[in-house]
Amino acid sequence: MKTVRYGIIGCGMMGQEHLRNIALLPQAEVVAIYEPDAGMRALAAAMVPGAAMVDSVAAVLAVEAVNCLMIVSPNFMHLQQLEEIAAIRPLPVLCEKPLFTDPADTPRLNALRAAYPAPIWVAMEYRYMPPVAHLIAQAQAATGGVKMLTIREHRFPFLEKVGDWNRFNRNSGGTLVEKCCHFFDLMRLVAGCDPVRVMASGGQTVNHLDEVYNGEASDIWDNAYVIVDFENGMRAMLELCMFAEGSRYQEEISAVGPLGKIEALVPGPGRFWPAHLGAAPVPQVVVSPRSPAGPRVLDVPVDPSLLAAGDHNGSTFYQHRGFADVVAHGGVPEVGLADGWWAVAMGMAAQISAAEGRAIGAEELQGFAP
Repeated sequence: MKTVRYGIIGCGMMGQEHLRNIALLPQAEVVAIYEPDAGMRALAAAMVPGAAMVDSVAAVLAVEAVNCLMIVSPNFMHLQQLEEIAAIRPLPVLCEKPLFTDPADTPRLNALRAAYPAPIWVAMEYRYMPPVAHLIAQAQAATGGVKMLTIREHRFPFLEKVGDWNRFNRNSGGTLVEKCCHFFDLMRLVAGCDPVRVMASGGQTVNHLDEVYNGEASDIWDNAYVIVDFENGMRAMLELCMFAEGSRYQEEISAVGPLGKIEALVPGPGRFWPAHLGAAPVPQVVVSPRSPAGPRVLDVPVDPSLLAAGDHNGSTFYQHRGFADVVAHGGVPEVGLADGWWAVAMGMAAQISAAEGRAIGAEELQGFAP
């Protein structure tokens, strides 16, 4: 197998999770890192002492050994960095979500998509959480065809990031883009088709109310409901609450159809589980047929080494394993530009719907979509 040699662009908290997971892959290594923050750069250098620490995207691309890239910079930088890579040395890229943050940037992304000659895989980690992957694989059989999909995330507030960039909608795209594009990707994946209407209500209710940065108040939201109708008639709902870190499970996903229901129950990061309660919960999948009625509970434990490598229930490792296979052997990314684009488009539509108090229909959605 070809050795996969990463260049990393951005290496803060999430970037360091990627470093830990790449280290678990056979025949993969990190050979160059660009991280402008001195503190995060020092942490990354300690984790991968053999990697070249460079001072720009162009300098990463100038390292001859690099044969693929990982973008883990703040959201608003992703598109401009992809464009810079395209102009200098268009290697295979694994790009953290979201792909872009401003609806006005859709023509730029369209131009990139049309011309980029190498694979671009969009990082949608939630697809690869073992209990969620199990639900996706079994959803149609368990339900007889999903008619209703509900995703509940009750979790901790946004963590602090370098320069507090994630406290402002203009940098992150807004909570329903930054945080929730994962869930819109899951909805569209389960539906197997595109959305035709988005309705939302959300806002800033508990967190960040007194946060001021350089004289400017944070405007990031901490809760929302979003309802999405799909072309095939499936309905989906997201319930987000970011002041509910006391919950046993962080994500609860249910898919229901004429034959029954399947659920995935996913705990949050183990490092946040209260130590006095003992071991953290084990992820579960619950199948509840209508006939014969009665739930069947399946534990879906995650390899402890993968849990120790990050906050996403092992999904970051599985994502890198798939990406590394594409780099080494060729093929099509499992999560392509169109998938990442639609996830952002749905989030943008939800942000507008909640802010303006109206539904976003199919025609307006197409203005954001690929």
